[in-house]
Amino acid sequence: MLLEITEFIIYSGLIVLISKYILVGTLRKLAENLNLKPKTVGNISGYATSIPEFLTVSISSINGLIDTSVFNIVSSNVINLIQYIASIIVNKNRRAFANQAIKIDFVLALITILIPIFLLCNNIKIDLNFVPIFLIIYVLFLYLNNNAHKIYLEKENKEIEKQIEEEGKKEKGNTRKTLLYTLILIGTGILLYLIGELLGNTLDYLYNQFHIPQVIIGILLGLITSIPELITFFESQKHYKTQKNKMLGVIEATNNLLTSNILNLFVIQSIGIILYSIFKN
Repeated sequence: MLLEITEFIIYSGLIVLISKYILVGTLRKLAENLNLKPKTVGNISGYATSIPEFLTVSISSINGLIDTSVFNIVSSNVINLIQYIASIIVNKNRRAFANQAIKIDFVLALITILIPIFLLCNNIKIDLNFVPIFLIIYVLFLYLNNNAHKIYLEKENKEIEKQIEEEGKKEKGNTRKTLLYTLILIGTGILLYLIGELLGNTLDYLYNQFHIPQVIIGILLGLITSIPELITFFESQKHYKTQKNKMLGVIEATNNLLTSNILNLFVIQSIGIILYSIFKN
């Protein structure tokens, strides 16, 4: 059993380290090379930092551990929100919550925690019937997020455009670098898939041979797969700390949080449900 637990820690740790130091870093460089706005960079970071959850949830579901995937998502989203709040406090950016768009995004992220907790507390089984509902809510949340930023961050958006023009650090249209970053991302995706396969075998063995409860495995996975978000929340605000408008770092971190949480619950969980339904027999 000690060997399997060690393998679980090693494989999970590798997924996190690769996601943080290669995947997230490369995506950020690609975003800056394409001269993208903080909101877009935050969205991209959200997708990137959710890849560990995508792998662990998919692997758990394929191996018949649907409860593991559910608790993985719940714990990941809870931890993401806690880490985000901590990053705001540490970077002294609490004033950003005076903006209505940031408030709306925060509430939406909070809802991604309340929904699964409500379902679990009421013993409501999360099955294929929830997939279309989840996907509709996902699109709705994206719509609310985009409109909130258009309405309540108009001034900041103009400032962003000015700062992007003034920043000589940001490169425009470097085709070679774009190609390089794209190739790195493809290679990273293949590597993560291979490690994910090994993690899936270990999870299956721990559950079937040693009867470790799925809730414990899921929470442990949630803790591990939330580490990339912790890093990006702090890095995004640190990136803009020396600039005049610290709001840019908050916008990036907030969109990272919201994108990650809604992707985890509404899309990745739906994929997990579908995979479980296909492979359970």
